[in-house]
Amino acid sequence: MTPFHRARRRRRGLGVLAALTGLLATLLLAGPAAATPDPDRDPTARTETSEDAGARTRAAIADGEIPGVDEIVHSDNITPLANIPREDGLTGTNSDIAFQGRYAFAGNYDGFVVYDISRPRSPRIVSQVLCPGAQNDISVSGDLLFLSVDSSRSDDSCASEAQPATEADSWEGIRVFDISDVRNPRYVSAVETACGSHTHTLVPERRDVYVYVSSYSPNATFPDCQPPHDGISIVKVPRNAPERAALSSFDVLFPDGGFPGDDDGSATTGCHDITAYPALDIAAGACMGDGILLDISRPEAPRVLDRVQDAEHFAFWHSATFSQDGRKIVFTDELGGGGAPTCNATIGDEFGANGIYHVRGRGDDRWLDFQSYYKIPRHQADTENCVAHNGSLIPVPGRDIMVQAWYQGGVSVWEFTDSDNPREIGYFERGPVNGDELAFGGAWSAYYYNGHVYSNDQKGLDVLRIDDRRTDPARWVRLSELNVQTQPTYR
Repeated sequence: MTPFHRARRRRRGLGVLAALTGLLATLLLAGPAAATPDPDRDPTARTETSEDAGARTRAAIADGEIPGVDEIVHSDNITPLANIPREDGLTGTNSDIAFQGRYAFAGNYDGFVVYDISRPRSPRIVSQVLCPGAQNDISVSGDLLFLSVDSSRSDDSCASEAQPATEADSWEGIRVFDISDVRNPRYVSAVETACGSHTHTLVPERRDVYVYVSSYSPNATFPDCQPPHDGISIVKVPRNAPERAALSSFDVLFPDGGFPGDDDGSATTGCHDITAYPALDIAAGACMGDGILLDISRPEAPRVLDRVQDAEHFAFWHSATFSQDGRKIVFTDELGGGGAPTCNATIGDEFGANGIYHVRGRGDDRWLDFQSYYKIPRHQADTENCVAHNGSLIPVPGRDIMVQAWYQGGVSVWEFTDSDNPREIGYFERGPVNGDELAFGGAWSAYYYNGHVYSNDQKGLDVLRIDDRRTDPARWVRLSELNVQTQPTYR
């Protein structure tokens, strides 16, 4: 195969795109953390009153087609064990989760929360850290915790205030904390990166941690985010001296500029998210208009092995998950930026979905081969933001099973062992946050960790148990640490 090729995909008329539903204004609901495509090219844009959406939602609830407002429903094999509402201190959007030992570290636009999850039925809050900076994407490694800041701040401190990106002294990037005492996390250092840090990925070495920083959308009026922005920043953090964290390099991944964008798909101006599989020396990048496979055998110098595009179905390449053997990758499309109602019959099952790819070949001749799409089979209301979002593998030997958040579509457990015929095998969801008008809510991240599913929902931390013969073997797998974007080898 050539180094770049267009993915094989199902062909269908572009007329479907003209009928896609949504509201242009909803793209702004999730604030800076929403992976918002260019509104001029967003296929969810249409003119519709909130009264229309509300009327359809109320009718669907009355007919029993969807749950009532905030009503909890789930499949028989899913048991909700706990919900820990967020306390008054952190009122921003709940975002990603990382795990270490008996603790879960949950990001929030206002900072992060540390939960003791040693008793999954009764988690408790250990500490809360107020440190505003959307989206506070979060990872942990040993005694270190990392936060992504993708909103312009007056400085790098936790006392900073929002400030326009057009001002030269504005700050965005990576913050580093010492969590050797989880009851009192300590802010250690910060590194400014071009265009900030929307998300980040750890590639830990013994002495240092390499942080791949994903960011995008440069603008000539932003002094610290100038076009072209065709790669990722790499930050090096010495484990024994995290105060010396510094920018190592900016690596160009798209020397040709990447996907230029069209009527339906976003132009590539950086990456949204990267998932590394350090044991196999590979990574997968979801980069707006491109999906990429990387060789990371030299963490400080990643190399692109293959690029794919799916302009017909993918509006915004958002995130990636490897199968256990590393021979499959699930890429997600965040159609509508996470703020639009894209899980309905009008949009259909191939938009705002997952794309399943096989990794073919060996060595430098590896390439990505499209197989099929997966989207939750439960239609959501027109007042519910819903789209494919963050998830992780459920580590079952010999099977490919994933748990995944879909915002107000809830949490889906689905199997792609047969890549051509993926199917849902369990779910948990709440009814609409609002039955009258479109409102942001739902699960940002849903991950499997040491026997349970943990979801960072806008209503707080949900803990779920799945009882199913297909997933039961995963109960024997125990990890000491989990950052989903640094995928482990399960044993």
